[in-house]
Amino acid sequence: MTALAPLVQSFFTDRLVTQRRASPHTVAAYRDAFRLLVVFASQRTGRQPSKLALEDLDAPLVGAFLDHLELGRSNSVATRNARLAALHSFFRYAALRDLANAALIERVLAIPQKRTSRLLVEFLTADEVEALLAAPDRSTALGRRDHALLAVAVQTGLRLSELAQLSRNDVELGTGPYVRCIGKGRKERCTPLTKSVAKVLRSWLGEQQVEGASPVFPGPAGKALSRSAVWRLVGRHVSAAAKSCPSLATKRVSPHTLRHTAAMQLLAAGVDRAVIALWLGHEQVETTQIYLHADLALKQKALDRTASGPAAKGRFHPPDTLLAFLEGL
Repeated sequence: MTALAPLVQSFFTDRLVTQRRASPHTVAAYRDAFRLLVVFASQRTGRQPSKLALEDLDAPLVGAFLDHLELGRSNSVATRNARLAALHSFFRYAALRDLANAALIERVLAIPQKRTSRLLVEFLTADEVEALLAAPDRSTALGRRDHALLAVAVQTGLRLSELAQLSRNDVELGTGPYVRCIGKGRKERCTPLTKSVAKVLRSWLGEQQVEGASPVFPGPAGKALSRSAVWRLVGRHVSAAAKSCPSLATKRVSPHTLRHTAAMQLLAAGVDRAVIALWLGHEQVETTQIYLHADLALKQKALDRTASGPAAKGRFHPPDTLLAFLEGL
């Protein structure tokens, strides 16, 4: 029997941190996947998590765990696939260190990703953005912080983690204002700020006297906002904005929706897809293709440019008896 605990520990410390130099976000995502799996396996086998063996994590158990994520925890297919990707990474690592369980590992690695429908991205219209930015009560410090955060999110398209971890050192408000962040794949990028957003940030930072590595958008304890705190912040102001802009009540607005909104604003302004990919920190330009599919106005313009001549009048008659037979089927 191969003890699971030492193998998992070496996977995180040796494989993820030392060899791959995975980002803290990747490590956290993998950690959550294993925490859920270990608890599930412990309940199924009746053994303490520290007493589990690799042999306990066979294909049937992993399959049952994936079903549990969807049915028991109401996770989406995308979340299910992300957890499976983390497990596949671990089992590929285990295959190099436990040849005795090669058959078990191979069966787990053979569990496929589940196909899912790709929905159109959801984004906010100009009126909805205006209502959302007006929702925070700017007579209070908390409201001014929230207004600044929402304005930066909608204009820059920063990811949730990038936005929450933004520090004073990452903001340049002189000539050519911009914000700097380290995105996916440890890629550094700079995103320019409009004059209006730079003015909002300058006012907020001047009020708080934020310096150095201090977070731009601090929580009550002065530390950076957590991911869940940003989710709640967005949800609270969307609910308030929906009173003056009812269309917001029909949309499920998340922090990532604000990122999509920034992309759609760039696309509507005629910015090239390659530039939008650089702006958002996409690894490949093809990733930006989803915004083309979502832009109905762009499709309508393409349709309007399509010149169609007058259609010939009369009913079509097949020129051949075989074609006439096939047409009649």
